[in-house]
Amino acid sequence: MPGGQSPTQAGINTRLAHIGYEPGSYFGFVNPPVVHASTVLFPNARTMAARDQKYIYATHGTPTTEALSGAIDELEGSAGTVLVPSGQAAVALPLLAFLSAGDHALITDSVYAPTRQFADLVLRRMGIEVEYYEPRIGAGIKRLLRSNTKVVFTESPASNTFEVQDISAIARVAHAGDAVVMMDNSWATPLFFRPLDHGVDISIHAATKYPGGHSDLLLGTVSTNAATWPRLWEMFLTLGIPAAPDDTYQVLRGLRTMGVRLAHHQKSAIEIASWLEHQPGIARVLNPALPSHPDHAVWMRDFSGASGVFSIVLAAGSQSHAFLDALEIFGLGFSWGSYGSLAMQVDLSDRTVADGVFEGPLIRLQIGLEDIEDLKRDLARGLRATTRAGRPGFDQSVL
Repeated sequence: MPGGQSPTQAGINTRLAHIGYEPGSYFGFVNPPVVHASTVLFPNARTMAARDQKYIYATHGTPTTEALSGAIDELEGSAGTVLVPSGQAAVALPLLAFLSAGDHALITDSVYAPTRQFADLVLRRMGIEVEYYEPRIGAGIKRLLRSNTKVVFTESPASNTFEVQDISAIARVAHAGDAVVMMDNSWATPLFFRPLDHGVDISIHAATKYPGGHSDLLLGTVSTNAATWPRLWEMFLTLGIPAAPDDTYQVLRGLRTMGVRLAHHQKSAIEIASWLEHQPGIARVLNPALPSHPDHAVWMRDFSGASGVFSIVLAAGSQSHAFLDALEIFGLGFSWGSYGSLAMQVDLSDRTVADGVFEGPLIRLQIGLEDIEDLKRDLARGLRATTRAGRPGFDQSVL
């Protein structure tokens, strides 16, 4: 595997098994309690007036949120982490914290679609100028920076098309212009890429995905360096959007197995992606872990692993619905990072500067924890179906 951040203490699975809990504080129980709370009582009026105790109100934190936030801080190397109700909320919070009317924001054109929707619908309405940039721009982003550029938003690899950004180069240039650099790191998780080590100020994660790992919760995390933490914390308290206690606990539990799950996701995804490159009906496989990917060298340099999500481009003339409807193991659904494999067709019509033209339909695959050979057979079934569906006079209803 490529080089990356080596653990500074124990191995990653050992750390995941032990971070974020203190049995001595909970009568020896292994896991922290799930605290359902709003009001916290004070022992006297002086303490209440001074707010001179660890917990003062549930929006500020509880033992449950503190356990998960502390665990994420250790993984990210961050000064502070807040937990919010979804990955989308994790994107919106720092953008609202660091942008004001009259500011200019640079956002990668290959960004997660709901992030673009928030930028276009909310940020523009606030009087913020949003400009999208080509994901492979690297240090060339300097030519787009303005005196009022306050945020550069990155995502690497890119949603659906998997371009790998030169994050360190972008961060150096952005900081020279006094812009804050944010990164959606949901694909790699802090196990395979630590944004703050590469100059990013704010690391964003949809913990709904690999940390949760079971398609049964929504949660987002926002982790920052020391310089940006006070302003993010202030906005977090102002908006009042803490994550629910049960979801927080479920993510903390999911962290315990995230390392071994990601190892399986990675192994299966790379093997299946390599196999797909040689299958009829496939025009291209978009996975940065493959040597054929145009950004493979950057991925090798910066990342220590690959998750289980990548895309395929079907051959020209392929019937995408026939492919998807023929799948029996892959579910048709949104999100990823769980135990079950998923497939969906990608629409790139919202792009403004990045190349969104491919030979045929673009299909994103989430490789789950099922047996590799079963998944190969399922994908082969889909490829046979799209080939048959492309024949003149073929009745697709028989599939």
